[in-house]
Amino acid sequence: MTQEVPFNVIKKIEGVEIRHYPEVIFAVVEDNINDSGFGLLFQYISGENKTRRKIAMTAPVVTSEKIKMTAPVITRKNYMAFAISSSYSKETVPVPTNPAVKIEIHPEKTMAVFRFNGRSSETKVQKYIQELITTLKNHTMQIKGEPVLMRYNSPFTPGFLRRNEVAAEIDTIK
Repeated sequence: MTQEVPFNVIKKIEGVEIRHYPEVIFAVVEDNINDSGFGLLFQYISGENKTRRKIAMTAPVVTSEKIKMTAPVITRKNYMAFAISSSYSKETVPVPTNPAVKIEIHPEKTMAVFRFNGRSSETKVQKYIQELITTLKNHTMQIKGEPVLMRYNSPFTPGFLRRNEVAAEIDTIK
């Protein structure tokens, strides 16, 4: 079974979960076009690292998403990221041998998350990002940075069984 990044649900607002995530280590590929980074990240967790150690697959796979015709948007290069198993620390995470794969430490954060099932087409993702933003605005919450798409299933999972989420970092709720 695939390990998932742990989180605590703080509260729910109209289908949006407000979650607290701990610090997470990610393997990241930037300038990822049409999921081209997946192969590089898969090679990394399959042993293309300085220790030649295989790393367990985790969920979700995180990709950057652009918001069309909205503002403000803080952008970052297209990226794809795999969370590294919690059995690794900053000191023990295997170093990638491919310079296109980077290790990033993401500090703990609060995320607003909207879950949906099925395939994650661009149209569907944009629709749910807009729903997430609208819900947050209706509750006077603003996103920090760029929304992301989180996918939990392999590409071989039938569409109707897939779990996807759009998420955005928000200020910590006390």
